Amino acid sequence: MIFESFCETDTFELGVKIGQEAKPGDVYTLIGDLGVGKTALTKGVAKGLEITEPISSPTFTIVQVYDEGRIPFYHFDVYRIGDVEEMDEIGYEDYFYGDGVTFIEWANLIEEILPSSYRQIVIEKDLEKGFDYRRITIEEIK
Repeated sequence: MIFESFCETDTFELGVKIGQEAKPGDVYTLIGDLGVGKTALTKGVAKGLEITEPISSPTFTIVQVYDEGRIPFYHFDVYRIGDVEEMDEIGYEDYFYGDGVTFIEWANLIEEILPSSYRQIVIEKDLEKGFDYRRITIEEIK
């Protein structure tokens, strides 16, 4: 599926819809350049999961866990992972195969440990359509 976003609010609202439809065990990968709207989408997902606490990118902590919503939300940012073995140290399998929803920013850096089935979200700019335009592609990977 391809979605067009013309502003940050559109991206956020798509995230809300994803969060509302999310089920325990869902894993989403999030791929896109810096500043493309990954955090806006993630904040929307959190709202859709009924999480009210502030959402921030876990760039330095690798994973941020939010337990207060209707189901747990595990937000990974693996941009700073130097070696995929670092994921073992934080017990990634407990999250990837747990009872919550997992979002993984920069997932292309850890492809070898991703589950066999997940949803890939790619966010891309197209400056010909405007500075705030984003093409958001969601694809089931099996």
